[in-house]
Amino acid sequence: MREAIAPTLPHARNMRRSVAFRQAAGPNLPHKKEMSYTLHFAPDNASLIIRLALEQLGLPYHTTLVDRAINAQREPAYLALNPNGLIPVLETPQGPLFETGAILLWLGDRHGKIGVAPDHPARADYLKWLFYIANTLHPALRMMFYPDKYIPDDTAAQTALRQGLHGTIRSALHQLDALAANPPAGFNGTLPDALQFYLAGCLRWCALYPTDTDRRWFDLNTSPALAQMCTALEARACTHALQSAEGLGATPFTAPDYANPPQGSAT
Repeated sequence: MREAIAPTLPHARNMRRSVAFRQAAGPNLPHKKEMSYTLHFAPDNASLIIRLALEQLGLPYHTTLVDRAINAQREPAYLALNPNGLIPVLETPQGPLFETGAILLWLGDRHGKIGVAPDHPARADYLKWLFYIANTLHPALRMMFYPDKYIPDDTAAQTALRQGLHGTIRSALHQLDALAANPPAGFNGTLPDALQFYLAGCLRWCALYPTDTDRRWFDLNTSPALAQMCTALEARACTHALQSAEGLGATPFTAPDYANPPQGSAT
């Protein structure tokens, strides 16, 4: 199962492919010998967060589609990279990395710019909020989108679980909105990019999924600082690259619509 959060879409493409993994074409691809990283991705999955980071850092990378239409995330070749069968995986010269938060932390420590350096006074603030998103917000979203993986297949029980999680998620977003409105002094007035990328993906999924329930519990406008962050992020070149690669539309974070990717699908 993917790490990213995008349950089955009613209009998703169900194309079957004979090849589970394939390299994606794109203008960001230098000659193969120059490539340092391989991002295993599926459109509108948590891999979009890592794509934003790679683009922002200007790093050479290529992408390999994990074809969820044929459950490629469960095939032996992918499980050899991530035994949990979740997306994304980033292959590096030091070996494959999985877990979105871990990849963001590693990229920031290795290349700078998107995170906070280990010896910086704001490092503790950065770590606690990165792990808060990774350990509290993201898992709560996953549980809401995939309740059948946590409790028996009982519609009433799953509905109750989802409704309970609404409060958990709103509480988390309230704290994160306060953080965005008043960042610690060491953040220089704005959240580090790694936090912004992770939050933007989570906010996108709150607005879209699950497709089979009432999503009026979520309103980005109730988190004005996060909404402002998303608006600014949509103007950045890294987001434009993401929109093109994954078909996320003109406003992928402030007013998202379902992905219409040039290859693969969010399911």
